[in-house]
Amino acid sequence: MSRILSKAIIIGLASLWLLTSCQSANQAPCESTAVTTKAPDEEIARLKAFIESNRIKATADKRGFYYTIQTPGSGAKPTVCSNVSVNYDGHLTNGTRFDSGQDISFGLNQLIVGWQEGIPLIAPGGRITLYLPPSLAYGSQEQGDIPANSILVFQIDLLSIQ
Repeated sequence: MSRILSKAIIIGLASLWLLTSCQSANQAPCESTAVTTKAPDEEIARLKAFIESNRIKATADKRGFYYTIQTPGSGAKPTVCSNVSVNYDGHLTNGTRFDSGQDISFGLNQLIVGWQEGIPLIAPGGRITLYLPPSLAYGSQEQGDIPANSILVFQIDLLSIQ
């Protein structure tokens, strides 16, 4: 009976090893190059009109989004290949909150382009508000409570870089 148990343990460990090695083999290495996606001019104009009509003091980025850095943070800034932990709130331009999270961790390269471009503007301990045109967010696809072609506003606290 112990021989059967030993075989079962060996088979179980071998299966576990095979599964984990296949998962890591399927993950392509991250390329730490700058994101260069630029929003179309008509989306940039619509976002600029929102910023101006609401008298928001924000900096325009050449890629088509706007941002306000409340706190820059300190230390090294993340790259698109970094794993980060954040607190965040996401709102539509009418003020409707569609998402939020506390101490959420993920690979920056797995997120919407606007986050890939905006979060590296601050260091850990920093806070930024991102104003994203649709093409740097979810574009023409509806996502849950987010209508297609929505301008999105995110308040993000960068807690740490792993």
